Amino acid sequence: MQGTVDGFSYGLVTPLVAYLMACLGGALGLRCTTRSLRVTRSWRPGWLALGSAAIGSGIWTMHFIAMMGFTIEHTPVRYDWLMTFASLAVAIVMVGVGIFIVGYRGARGTALFTGGTITGLGIASMHYLGMAGMRLDGQLTYNTFTVALSVAIAMTAATAALWAAGQIRGFLWSVGASLVMGLAVTGMHYTGMAALEVHVHGTSDPGTGGSPAELLAPMLIGPLAFLLLAAVVVMFDPLMVTGKPAGVPVERKPGVPAHVGASRTVRHPAHQPVRRTRRTLVHRRSRAPQNR
Repeated sequence: MQGTVDGFSYGLVTPLVAYLMACLGGALGLRCTTRSLRVTRSWRPGWLALGSAAIGSGIWTMHFIAMMGFTIEHTPVRYDWLMTFASLAVAIVMVGVGIFIVGYRGARGTALFTGGTITGLGIASMHYLGMAGMRLDGQLTYNTFTVALSVAIAMTAATAALWAAGQIRGFLWSVGASLVMGLAVTGMHYTGMAALEVHVHGTSDPGTGGSPAELLAPMLIGPLAFLLLAAVVVMFDPLMVTGKPAGVPVERKPGVPAHVGASRTVRHPAHQPVRRTRRTLVHRRSRAPQNR
């Protein structure tokens, strides 16, 4: 029989909290991406890796907070731990690939399209891999058109967010980009949930696995702690808050003197006093024989 699916068991609480978590992860990740465009190549991988982990943790946390309000009539829902945390790794890796492309190639043209596409696919992969980790006494089926629509939403909004992050126009610009990123994640999630149909068997217990309540504690302790640390890094970096451009340090190259600027300064010595001194000595020597 077909089970009744309810994605809003707690009303608008879980959707709003989930959206805020997606915006938080997106804001931190996109600010780190923006920061990476202003530093030398030696520091760029660190900022891009931090941004990838922030976005991946944010969308994973958003997904399972939203799933707290997901129930199916006539069967309890359990989650496979290994599949659940594998979805977190997939999210971080795929989002990281897209962000590294934009970070090194720029937020324009083919690089932007490729990075946004991979990032959007990472968001969608995290969602459907997390759904595959569900354990219940039934079978999940999806509407192909709605699934394709959810993936297209994730790809389009992720591309728009990465483009906005690459503009480097200050803190408020990045906040707007994070709102777009949060919209991409939540819009993709609930569109994908609309494509879901559950056929309940009603024959046995779903077996082993953790309940949503049991998953909430590690979900808060792990990714949320990381997001807190990433937020501290962002807050204590004045450049990331103000959005002002930073002067890139001049790299020393072989064969170039260290004080090139100082050698260009031409100092003009005071020749006039020296000439006066010489004239005075000449007059004194010329008068000496006459005095004798």
